[in-house]
Amino acid sequence: MIRLDRISPGNALIFKTVRLRALSDSPLAFGSTYARESLLSDEEWLQRSRRWNTEGSIGYIAFDGEQPCGLVACYAEEENPGSGHVISMWVDPAYRRAGVGRALIEALSAWAPSQGLRQLRLMVTSVNSGAIGFYQRLGFRMTGRTEPYPNDPGIVEHEMVLPLNP
Repeated sequence: MIRLDRISPGNALIFKTVRLRALSDSPLAFGSTYARESLLSDEEWLQRSRRWNTEGSIGYIAFDGEQPCGLVACYAEEENPGSGHVISMWVDPAYRRAGVGRALIEALSAWAPSQGLRQLRLMVTSVNSGAIGFYQRLGFRMTGRTEPYPNDPGIVEHEMVLPLNP
């Protein structure tokens, strides 16, 4: 059975391990890189874990028993009130299409109203058709807004939005 734990200082090193696995497994899915984040100290990972466990932000690690198998984070956007920006979404390939991703997004959707958020927003690369299809199945829709992917300007990122029920 899949369980979600909030990212916190108590699981900062697990967070580090999962995030580095995600960056290694799916390098075109993230704005950062394995090379960049693998150089961060454990203290920096501890600070990150604190940031994802505060008012206006949240992060979750998915577990199958003791095995971490997914990750997601979200923060309330200051420049776009009512929107939560979803980042760091990743599910271990062995757990894809098994409900882990859905559970992570549903956890964010349940948290968002307590922050006054009316929608979840994310960016997804044009080359990540599996993720685009997954988000569409959950109700996310393309907004038409695009921007160059920061690690390769030849790749486009698409904005997708999920309206939340009040």
